[in-house]
Amino acid sequence: MSAPVASSNSKTVPFTRAQIDEIRKTHPTPFYLYDEAAIRANVRKLNEAFSWCPSFREYFAVKATPNPRILQILMEEGCGGDCSSLGELLLCERIGMTGEKVMFTSNNTLAKDYKKAAEMGAVINLDDLSHVEYLDENVGTPDLICFRYNPGPLREGNVIIGKPEEAKFGFTREQLFTGYREAQTKGAKRFGLHTMVASNELNPQFFVETAVMLFELAVDLHKELGIRLEFVNLGGGMGIPYRPGEAALNFEVVGNGVREAYERLIGGTELDPLTIYLENGRIITGPYGYLVTEVVHAKNTYKNFVGVDACMANLMRPGMYGSYHHLSVLGKEDAPLDLTADVVGSLCENNDKFAIDRQLPQVQRGDVMVIHDAGAHGHSMGFQYNAKLRSAELLLKEDGSVDLIRRAETMDDYFATLDI
Repeated sequence: MSAPVASSNSKTVPFTRAQIDEIRKTHPTPFYLYDEAAIRANVRKLNEAFSWCPSFREYFAVKATPNPRILQILMEEGCGGDCSSLGELLLCERIGMTGEKVMFTSNNTLAKDYKKAAEMGAVINLDDLSHVEYLDENVGTPDLICFRYNPGPLREGNVIIGKPEEAKFGFTREQLFTGYREAQTKGAKRFGLHTMVASNELNPQFFVETAVMLFELAVDLHKELGIRLEFVNLGGGMGIPYRPGEAALNFEVVGNGVREAYERLIGGTELDPLTIYLENGRIITGPYGYLVTEVVHAKNTYKNFVGVDACMANLMRPGMYGSYHHLSVLGKEDAPLDLTADVVGSLCENNDKFAIDRQLPQVQRGDVMVIHDAGAHGHSMGFQYNAKLRSAELLLKEDGSVDLIRRAETMDDYFATLDI
């Protein structure tokens, strides 16, 4: 494929209008398109930033982009899978990702989900103190157990994930110590510690502070309980620059900051070596997935509306969270932005909008619009309200060819589960 094309306000796409038109001959819009080369390069940068920790692993948050081809690519780059449901466990198993390459971090969890995680040899990360007994009764306590820590008011969350003390996830500090004691009495011999306190965070120091918090807690657990943790999972939440002009998170800055904290708090102690894990989703694939859609209508009433053939059922983040996703009109990257309009889908819901009062070039029916940064929490959050069908997913391969990695749903799929 050709070199990236600059879009309005400096967002770029790795394809041209002509190339998309060729794809549309066999794959009608809307569809998702993922950039394999960019995803691989991105993961390599993350792994390099933590190469000082020989056993470092990124556990990709499967919920972000649960497609087996994407997971295979990430597995080839050394990633594991962070699962939070039975279906995600089965998806990892289908591609051969099992054992401790899988981290099972669930909440309000059913016994059958724990049983599958145990069967796969996954690392089971408990979310609640009562689950220590629940797991033991229904599955048995594994040799390796991990707990999710919720620091409450000791840490600030952010807009998306909210205040930690109001979140439904994790153990309090007091519960954490009780949980490790109980797990020890039930036969657990290996231990890990996990937290997740932010989402879409762009400040690198936030993740360094999270590492400090867990390193200090690891020291306290060792002093009080004699537990030597095998790993700390710093969670995910690394953000991406959805808006033009925002600075991307620098993996090297995060890696160096965590390394300095490690050397200060863990290095040379009885806890050394202590493995570092992460479980990002958004920053791994988010910037390298695009929702491609066609302009089908233009409407002017009390304001301007541009209607496209995608809708909130394809990408719910703008309608659900008010999230910003940059828009490009292919072939009009250099045109003046002299149209102010809402970009909308066709759901019978007024929040079915990809953008509100967005500055756009003049558009007409048949134009191709690209919605940027849709490679995580995009297709995976799709739904069938209004009998809408989930779109296809395509992979732009490193050699420039394109593979269909998930076909679009049909009306037969929609009716398949109905008794008519």
